[in-house]
Amino acid sequence: MNFNLIAKLPHVGTSIFTKMTMLANEEQALNLSQGFPDFETDPKLVQLVSAAMEKGHNQYAPMIGAQSLRETIVNKYKKVYAVDIDPTEELTVTAGGTQAIFTAIATVVGAGDEVIIFEPAYDSYAPTIELFGGKVIPVRLLAPDFQIDWDYVATLINEKTRLVIINNPNNPTGKVLGKEDLNKLGKLLAGTNTLLLSDEVYEHLVFDGVSPQSVLSIPSLRERSFVVASFGKLLHTTGWKIGYCVVPVLLMREFRKIHQFNVFSVNTPMQIAIAEYLKDIAYVESLAGFFAKKRDLLKNGLVQSRFKILPCEGTYFLNLDYSAISQEKEFDFACYLTKHYKIATIPLSAFYKQATDQQVLRVCFAKQDATLLKAVAILNEI
Repeated sequence: MNFNLIAKLPHVGTSIFTKMTMLANEEQALNLSQGFPDFETDPKLVQLVSAAMEKGHNQYAPMIGAQSLRETIVNKYKKVYAVDIDPTEELTVTAGGTQAIFTAIATVVGAGDEVIIFEPAYDSYAPTIELFGGKVIPVRLLAPDFQIDWDYVATLINEKTRLVIINNPNNPTGKVLGKEDLNKLGKLLAGTNTLLLSDEVYEHLVFDGVSPQSVLSIPSLRERSFVVASFGKLLHTTGWKIGYCVVPVLLMREFRKIHQFNVFSVNTPMQIAIAEYLKDIAYVESLAGFFAKKRDLLKNGLVQSRFKILPCEGTYFLNLDYSAISQEKEFDFACYLTKHYKIATIPLSAFYKQATDQQVLRVCFAKQDATLLKAVAILNEI
């Protein structure tokens, strides 16, 4: 029996991350494919979660998030970006960044609406847009610099353009949009009804003197923007699935209508613990240096390899051009490396709506130094 089932996402199958991780497990390969740390979070943070449970914080948190955590988030934006946020009207704690993205798209996108995304793009954007009847308008950015032609983007904006989605810093390219790019985007959207979704989950993972950027610091963008962030990337706790969304009052009211019937509220003791842990802003400021050292350990170790290392300004991903080694398609070559060299990577082509093979693989360097040194030894053999 098929129960007259009509697939909501007929073209969507198993994600590339699941495929490569399954293959890595089968082959007992070093897994640099999925974006998660293989080191533990700070024991102090874990102790704070236990303490919150012991103090009785085990029931539903407020729908918009625990007050102490919202105040901590507001304090961070004030110190890092000199931006004021209303903790009650403009901020909602969510079950991870992806849930916030899903809810924001659900809030504003309907049948026939067009949504501009920049590829290579995080894989949740396109299917969520399509789920709510929107049409994905992809802007393909190519290696090695993944530069945006804003004049071209301007030609795509019309009365049907409901939303533009940016990811800054960008997964998987590691590129950071600076103030100049954000100001250009602000000028493009000025005078239109087009909204912006800014996925800023890697905001503090920026290197080489690059400053964290948020569209909240651009007045012309703030008034029309959903800003999404995640504690998973910030605290090395991807399994906790806690993030948040910042958006102007009118849009937040609509966002919460959907949020309350989707998740309603988020893990209470973890919210309380995170609020306490992040009172010290020095932790946030230390992240760039922490991950820069890991990037450089991997990058410097591959200088003599046959891979060409693409620029990485932010995130915890590095892209490797293997065109001097093989002309195989990216997925095939990634599988080959997993089976024959016991190292799992992600083909960059997986982040494009239409196949775009550039002989580039993405690797995650949010790993223990010993893991990265092992990866360097393997990759130098190829």
